[in-house]
Amino acid sequence: MSHVRAHVQNVIGDQRGTPRFVLLIRAAKLVTSGGEYLCIVRDVSETGLKVRTFCPLPRDAQMVLELPNGDTYSVRKIWENCDNAGFRFTGDVDLVTLLGDNTDRKKRPVRLKLALPATLHTLHGARDVLFRDISQQGGCIECFTRLAVDEQVRLESPQLPPIICKVRWRREHLYGLVFDQTFQFDQLARLMASAQQRLGSSLIDRARR
Repeated sequence: MSHVRAHVQNVIGDQRGTPRFVLLIRAAKLVTSGGEYLCIVRDVSETGLKVRTFCPLPRDAQMVLELPNGDTYSVRKIWENCDNAGFRFTGDVDLVTLLGDNTDRKKRPVRLKLALPATLHTLHGARDVLFRDISQQGGCIECFTRLAVDEQVRLESPQLPPIICKVRWRREHLYGLVFDQTFQFDQLARLMASAQQRLGSSLIDRARR
């Protein structure tokens, strides 16, 4: 992404006012008092940005934009219209860092933190579990029955289609899963937004404990 860094620096140095850049796609999430929502950053400047959304956002004015590398930016919602919303940064922003590809940070898919009830099916029967986070490729569940690493399981929830997955790691009662089939970004965004709207504060409060 060195060409992005050079382009940003040149434009900032050559133009007056606040330059704008179109990002074809930059996955991110918005952290609000009403939950976490997947979005795509499309247009960004030194003072604000526009994002593509997949559902109406909570009424909060103040939110946090979090990128896959863990960088966070405090933002204030200025407007919202259909599938787009505009925000203003509430602090100083290094535009070169925001637009660049920081290879020093481990890249991860965008994960939504939540507490989503589900039913886990194994060869030994079914049991209730709780999603603690979810991404396009996998998730973390809380389960009080011991599962084996590489064990194949099936997850069912009214909020999601059936998911076939494998256990990749365990840490006490937490298990990391990788899905056999990945979700499309917009599909997961809409499913999780609908889940948060249906389950309301119970989904959010338990996720933040």
